Amino acid sequence: MREWIAILDYGSQYTQLIARRIRERHVYSEIVPCGISVAELKARAPAGIILSGGPNSVFAEGAPGIDPGILGLGLPVLGICYGMQLMSQTLGGAVEPGTRREYGKTRLRVKAPCALFEGLADELDVWMSHGDRVTAIPEGFAPTAVSANCPFAAMADVSRRLYGIQFHPEVVHTEHGMEMLANFVFHICGCRGDWQLASWAEDTIARLRREIGNEEVVLGLSGGVDSSVAAVLLSRAIGPRLHCIFVDNGLLRAGEATAVEDAFRARFSLDLRVAHAAPRFYAALKGVSDPETKRKIIGREFIAVFAEEARRIGPCRFLAQGTIYPDVIESSSPLKGPSHTIKSHHNVGGLPPDLKFELVEPLRELFKDEVRAVGRVLGIPDAFIDRQPFPGPGLGVRILGEVTEEKADILREADWRVQEEVRKLPWYGRIWQTFAVLLPVRSVGVMGDQRTYEYTCVIRSVDSVDAMTADWTRLPHETLAAISSRIINEVRGINRVVYDISSKPPATIEWE
Repeated sequence: MREWIAILDYGSQYTQLIARRIRERHVYSEIVPCGISVAELKARAPAGIILSGGPNSVFAEGAPGIDPGILGLGLPVLGICYGMQLMSQTLGGAVEPGTRREYGKTRLRVKAPCALFEGLADELDVWMSHGDRVTAIPEGFAPTAVSANCPFAAMADVSRRLYGIQFHPEVVHTEHGMEMLANFVFHICGCRGDWQLASWAEDTIARLRREIGNEEVVLGLSGGVDSSVAAVLLSRAIGPRLHCIFVDNGLLRAGEATAVEDAFRARFSLDLRVAHAAPRFYAALKGVSDPETKRKIIGREFIAVFAEEARRIGPCRFLAQGTIYPDVIESSSPLKGPSHTIKSHHNVGGLPPDLKFELVEPLRELFKDEVRAVGRVLGIPDAFIDRQPFPGPGLGVRILGEVTEEKADILREADWRVQEEVRKLPWYGRIWQTFAVLLPVRSVGVMGDQRTYEYTCVIRSVDSVDAMTADWTRLPHETLAAISSRIINEVRGINRVVYDISSKPPATIEWE
């Protein structure tokens, strides 16, 4: 049985980061609902359990709790922030609202030997984010660290292998936080650290072969990282019984359709069907300028075209999707409350009733960087593995106002120049996303002694880790100058180029 660490999710913004940090040490970790039962957890036999932080107070009505039996399973447990407070409250300790909220970098002083801090200095800078604090630890526990405002910044019951820390070791702001998590995973839980993505790929291909049997599978291949890796995994498992559909909606980047056909037909011998549906999308978008309406129209038409192609293939039992772990977490979190719709997302959902599929999601337990690593193991070209994110609605959300074929052609040409120039940078791989946006704004210019009245193009480039937050890229002036010169001189219809220096938040990465 594969060794793994269970992370009970109490809603912290850092929960995914805990999972990533542990996987970086080659130990599989999985985020599970905080309401998981003792029976289910015992049946799945994790090597250890981590209780994540969370935004709630343990005193708040409806605050998430824990089945006390989980703490009595005999497994190592690490409570982080809210997790420590919950552990303390559940086992008979005391938690009270703090007189001073402790947020940000704090000096931690280790006051007693503890396996969590093994090999580390007695004083460390750690990242705190809490209002409540533990004021009396449960029977059997000993205090192991303090901070200026927190008399029990860490505690441990060594005999029961229960540990609590008030700070967040998973964030980069905590000095030697990775070592603390490694101490828990290896020294306390006894993990070996033998989880490798190469063996994961082999195991997944074998599992897909068993689960799918002799059935047929249909997959929407976009050419993006996730769908590309999913397609190759499935192809290795079931060969020609995988049928891929690529929808050319007229809103793709320059050369996109040809590149996908060449790579996946020639190199991987996939059954790839390309639906050339650009006129249909342009007609549906005629006269529409509201961004959310555009997204919904593009999604609706995509589903319609995909459904038509799927019917031509014939009966398929399974629908494959490139769903990855962050998608699963965000859609299934038990603590996720109502939120405003910022942007609707494009996916193969809402298919007609006559197309009934069972879902196959081979990547649903991997993070994006892990998906890329698997792609390299499978031999997928770097041009697809290292590509920057591209929105499902494509250029439709980078053309502000009404989308027309003329505007799409103009933006496609401008964006191609942007990509060519930015790829020349030696640190191009560190940029999260760079692209062009076409504004519904015309301005006066002079070209060849003649007056022009043409569109404005915006260049957007951002640095990010997970797209939740982003800062604008400090592109060299020489690169910006080259981009501007090439667009204005080579792309008919644009006479002005500007650079977007907004961060997220408050701005989003995409303009629509």
